[in-house]
Amino acid sequence: MIKQVSVILVLSIFIMACNDIDRPQKPDNLISEDQMSNLLYDLYIINAAKGVNRNTLEINGLNPEHYILEKYNIDSTQFAQNNTYYTFKAETYSDIIERVKTRLEKEKQKFEALKEKENDSIKKRRDSLKNLNKKSKDDIKVKRSLDSIAIKMREPILLLETKDTLQK
Repeated sequence: MIKQVSVILVLSIFIMACNDIDRPQKPDNLISEDQMSNLLYDLYIINAAKGVNRNTLEINGLNPEHYILEKYNIDSTQFAQNNTYYTFKAETYSDIIERVKTRLEKEKQKFEALKEKENDSIKKRRDSLKNLNKKSKDDIKVKRSLDSIAIKMREPILLLETKDTLQK
């Protein structure tokens, strides 16, 4: 009985301690949900690009995060404050993230369609090259057979000419 009461007391203390979380105040320069969605979209794209071509970015001296913050005319502190504010508003932040995710999925589908179209184009080119190569091989075979026929046809004439020269 004493154990149960002590467990309930400890859990109550933990719950009350967690309930005292200070929510961040609304920033003075609050970024709109749409702008936050666009900003996060750009950050996701930039992070993906960094994962693929980090060396290219470093060689060219580009700082992607700095570029994005400049694009939206905000500084890193303002972004951090806004991001913290929206993360504590779970439903709003979830909607923002869902918009970003939807937009990324649409872009992915568009690029996959382009990739598929490009692959089809490449396949058609390869097939046409194969057909052209096959055609030229067939042409060479025909030409060789025609040449061999012509040579065979000329052999009796050559033999006749040789006999004529021998008789003279």
